[in-house]
Amino acid sequence: MVRGLYTAWTGMANEQKRLDIISNNLANAATVGYKKDSVTNQSFNDFLTLKIKDSSEGYNDRPIGTMNLGVKLGETYTDYKQGSLRETGNTFDLAIEGKGFFKIATKDENGNEVTKYTRDGSFTRNQDGKIVDVNGNSLMGESGEITIPVDAGNIAIDTDGSIYADGVYVDKITTTDFEDYNYLKKQGDSMYVPVEGATTVNGTAAIRQGYTEQSNVNVISEMIDMIAVSRAYEANQKVIQTVDGTLDLAANSVGKI
Repeated sequence: MVRGLYTAWTGMANEQKRLDIISNNLANAATVGYKKDSVTNQSFNDFLTLKIKDSSEGYNDRPIGTMNLGVKLGETYTDYKQGSLRETGNTFDLAIEGKGFFKIATKDENGNEVTKYTRDGSFTRNQDGKIVDVNGNSLMGESGEITIPVDAGNIAIDTDGSIYADGVYVDKITTTDFEDYNYLKKQGDSMYVPVEGATTVNGTAAIRQGYTEQSNVNVISEMIDMIAVSRAYEANQKVIQTVDGTLDLAANSVGKI
């Protein structure tokens, strides 16, 4: 009986984790460059169940089937599938078409420079002429932080990342890719940092000026999954209520006889 409570609880914990991730995906469905998360799960191994010392069968032990002890929560992983491109017409909105990430120069809480990577191409030009993201972090190019003359009127960015200000070459946006995305750790909604073992390669994707890459979250699919999760959670709740009722009868009714 108590094992049944534990099995149902593992199911509820698993569905709660899935619901949290689905809710976060839905909350970021309109976030530029966001990549949806998912979670894996795995059932515990089945165990052979034996009927032991049953007087109705002459006290002979015999197998009566298998029993599962519940589900194990797995790892959260990110789906890096390409999102759709939306035309904005803004000069410094950039989208990566293909594999790769923008290279962003950030600072940690101690003031040390930390390189992060993103697919969010919502950039602007600040008063110093640097191309920055919404948090003021600089976009990196071949020569380091990209700086465009503040008095330049016509800014053109080719698909290979080359930047021209009034027809004069300024710098080139470099995209970075990784051999294995399992060595990337998500920070925030759309930033990534490589962990030990990550191997970088030069990005070969095209850069589209005047576009942004939308999230790859399919809202309809996420809503369907949310309904399925809610029903599975309720089913596990009913199992716990049923087992609890049986224990109550065993303790308060049968126990009195």
